[in-house]
Amino acid sequence: MGECEAQSSIATRVANTMADSETDSSSNTEENMPVSDYACTHYKRKCKLVSPCCQNNYICRFCHDDSENHTLDRANISEVECLACHKQQPLSQTCCNPDCSTKFGNYYCGLCKLFDDEDRQQYHCDGCGLCRVGGRDKFFHCNTCEMCLPISIVDTHKCIVKVSKANCPVCLEDIHTSRIVSHVPSCGHLIHRPCFHSLIKAGFYACPTCGTSMMKMNDLWKSLDEEIADTPMPNEYRDLYCYVLCRDCHKESLTLFHVLGHKCLDCGSYNTVRSKGGLFRRQLPQQSGDSDQAENLEEAAGMDAAEDEL
Repeated sequence: MGECEAQSSIATRVANTMADSETDSSSNTEENMPVSDYACTHYKRKCKLVSPCCQNNYICRFCHDDSENHTLDRANISEVECLACHKQQPLSQTCCNPDCSTKFGNYYCGLCKLFDDEDRQQYHCDGCGLCRVGGRDKFFHCNTCEMCLPISIVDTHKCIVKVSKANCPVCLEDIHTSRIVSHVPSCGHLIHRPCFHSLIKAGFYACPTCGTSMMKMNDLWKSLDEEIADTPMPNEYRDLYCYVLCRDCHKESLTLFHVLGHKCLDCGSYNTVRSKGGLFRRQLPQQSGDSDQAENLEEAAGMDAAEDEL
């Protein structure tokens, strides 16, 4: 009973409301590509990378890492193998064999040692130090966040120093070099888009890093207002109050205690946590003397202790 039950109620509502409202739109990730003679599950290209660490040839570094017990440092790659004529040769976009001249990839970046035959509007970002997809004209590089972000949020995004260098708080995988699209909630912390959708479907609406709501919750808070108004507490709990800290506006308020949720009196959010003190009744000084008020406070504290044991 209390805060845990209130959070469970909100999570259930989020799951029921949001589970089917969003779908993963990360179509520009490299995980659903057809496999052919000139491709792996990650890239389409007509060459293999020669691994300087083990001298084994793989189409991409991810295939190498999946097969070997060590990771491939692509900065040290200096040779490729043509998949058409099988000639091993220095890095270039086109096979050096005059009888072959196969173009390894329509996109080639000598800095990242990246070849790709699929047009995904790739571009190299000097600030990120790697290649991105989606089109240079649609993104800008934020020097504080140290990553490329959509142009649409250039004036509204919240800068967090080196936020891209943190791991996804759900899967704990790297975000900066990840091939998976990231979601940017209003708080500014990054989370992989599939992980974000998984959280929403499970009923978790708050950022795993800071606890701020990751979407607009006004309709849900209004629904909770109505349900709380229609669900009065038992008489012994009806006029109890508690201090809460809002995780959306970061302000503290003294609000009415209810098992379905504790409302922030500043912004109206139910994304709150109990803060200082226990439960007590508010009484106007003219209605009660100091001795009566002290007695009521003691009684409410007893209820709080009993409530914590439930």
